[in-house]
Amino acid sequence: MSAALSRRGLLGAGALVLAFSLRPAAVRAQDAGPPLPGSLKESPELDAWLRIDAFGAVTLFTGKAELGQGVKTALLQVAAEELEVPLGGIALVTADTARTPNEGYTAGSHSMQDSGTAIRHAAAQLRQMLIERAAERLGRPAGELRAERGAVATPDGRRIGYGELVQGLDLHRRASPESPLKPAAAFTVMGQPVPRVDIPAKLTGAPAYVQDMRPEGIVHARVVRPPAPGARLASLDPGPAEALPGVIAVVRDGNFLAVVAGKEWQAIKAMRLLAAGARWEGGPNLPRQEDLFPALRALPTEDTAILERAAPRPAPAGAREVRAAYTRQYQAHGSIGPSCALARDVDGTMTVWTHTQGVYPLRAALAEMLGRDPEQVRCIHTEGSGCYGHNGADDVAADAALVARALPGRPVRLQWMREQEAAWEPLSAAMMTEARATLGADGRVLDWDYGVWSNTHNARPGKAGDLLAATHLARPFVPSPPRAMPQPEGGGDRNAIPLYAFPGARVMHHFIPEMPLRVSAMRSLGAYMNVFSIESFMDELAATAGADPVVFRLAHLEDERARAVVSLAAERFGWKPGAALPPGRGRGFGFARYKNLAAYCAVAAEVMVERETGRARPIRVVAAVDSGTVVNPDGLRNQVEGAIIQSTSWTLYERVDFTPEGVTAVDWSTYPILRFGAVPETVEVHLIDRPDTPFLGAGETGQGPTAAAIGNAVAHATGRRMRDLPMTRERIKAAIGV
Repeated sequence: MSAALSRRGLLGAGALVLAFSLRPAAVRAQDAGPPLPGSLKESPELDAWLRIDAFGAVTLFTGKAELGQGVKTALLQVAAEELEVPLGGIALVTADTARTPNEGYTAGSHSMQDSGTAIRHAAAQLRQMLIERAAERLGRPAGELRAERGAVATPDGRRIGYGELVQGLDLHRRASPESPLKPAAAFTVMGQPVPRVDIPAKLTGAPAYVQDMRPEGIVHARVVRPPAPGARLASLDPGPAEALPGVIAVVRDGNFLAVVAGKEWQAIKAMRLLAAGARWEGGPNLPRQEDLFPALRALPTEDTAILERAAPRPAPAGAREVRAAYTRQYQAHGSIGPSCALARDVDGTMTVWTHTQGVYPLRAALAEMLGRDPEQVRCIHTEGSGCYGHNGADDVAADAALVARALPGRPVRLQWMREQEAAWEPLSAAMMTEARATLGADGRVLDWDYGVWSNTHNARPGKAGDLLAATHLARPFVPSPPRAMPQPEGGGDRNAIPLYAFPGARVMHHFIPEMPLRVSAMRSLGAYMNVFSIESFMDELAATAGADPVVFRLAHLEDERARAVVSLAAERFGWKPGAALPPGRGRGFGFARYKNLAAYCAVAAEVMVERETGRARPIRVVAAVDSGTVVNPDGLRNQVEGAIIQSTSWTLYERVDFTPEGVTAVDWSTYPILRFGAVPETVEVHLIDRPDTPFLGAGETGQGPTAAAIGNAVAHATGRRMRDLPMTRERIKAAIGV
């Protein structure tokens, strides 16, 4: 770890520095001026985003984290395009509380919309400043000059490199709300399928993840968790564990218990002995899993109408009413690599290498837990092997920090075990939805009534009580009270408002403040369940109206971009109203605009159902996506393909089993996920590129439409409507009566 150089020091060394600014929001709020685009609103100084040294080397800063979604590559493309420098000539620094802007969480498909937009504008404004500086030096009008390959050139071939131009130039200035953005017709980097920069190390087995870190002097730690939430450590015999070779320390604070050893296997053996010497009392009193949804329905709720549009009354003659209810079990992140963190406490400063999705919120929570100022805690994002959402990354960072505090100066690597991850990570909330609609004699929806019951879908840290270990301390911190996330993005009610144009519509969010199991964010939050419910119900309505599902959707869509993705997916799939399929096969369709303000996605699927076993497998999936300006078409397709595969796993396999004593789904046999043999044979993703339009977040746009397409295809194949997720083979077999 090297100390960060000051801006003055770097200028004194002869290099131009575009040093970053980390001014607090309270100070920034005093800045006057019109609103700035993207994350420039929170970090408005140009030098928060870019640095160029005396040799012309460019460093780019982002507060967003690479989670495997390819954001590093896309942001580099944006900067290279607007700054007119070679893609390989830019170094990128991602989320680090000592170096990068505070962009909150990398979540909600906001990376390109927020950070990408900020970087694009900052780079365009810097390019123009360099051109104007060159014009002064050359005595030529700025309009005659052009930026190219890290330099400013004149029509007669003279060039001044960026490294020379930036010397003495102070970019600690507020960005302008307007920027000289390149038109899409002039793009040479954006819109191109650039290979992802994070892939080579992962493919070759080189160190790529926080799990791979092995700094000099490293020690290994393991935690001993209670047997179930709510259990208390009544007594402990640490002797057998402490006597093992290589054991350095046993760390205990209340119900928090950990062991440290020189080697990882020594730590694992000591953990098991320590667990055997611990006696716990108390524990949870959970409902039986078969009683989950009645139990949830009986819990207190906070009810909010998030949409009310009066319907014509009374219903005309020939109107028909349709009702349906849907459920979804708790689901887990199921990260391939259990959570891990590395922490080191040196001279009162705690540094944590973490795969959190929010380094600044985590820093605030850790500082509170440790009783330190935030400036005494540094969080550096380091990729973890698998996660979209709030898994154990923040909790394991807290574990590592507590152990590192007990061993000052030693780098502590703390790795969770598989069963710890499965039993203790925050889950995605169980949900219930109900839908009612009135169809007119013409087959069009006259009135729509929809309700969703769910807990919060975001309990990410920002306070110490949101960290698992902090709730186990002798002086425990209290978790933050669950709160509903506001519309238009929402949490459990995300995408609960349909994009369809219904004359009358009412949507109720029944927020459940307290749930039996700990829950938080997972990819798409409540949108997955809400889109599944709405789009399943649209198929049920289409069947009642005697209409083709795609034709029925188009009849209720006014948004032209929505109509375009629905039409494109249907066309590329070869969707024909009334077309017959072989026995045991069905087709289904799903559509949504993520959060009703991000990317549009339509999915068509062909699914095969084995009647003898109940096994359902998508054979062919075709998606169409509109995410505005496309930066990296391959990266965008990767995102949607991944969403399709993950949603397939959720929809057909995944649920967290539990008993009144606690979670029982603690390994891959008790928490099954999609296997390679069940992956769709073909997946096609067709993009609608809309150059010169804003970036629309697309990382989570495919979750809900895929679930709906599969569910509708299963209904088409079997003649039985499945309204409960997951649609396991046992449920399908029972439904078809085999």
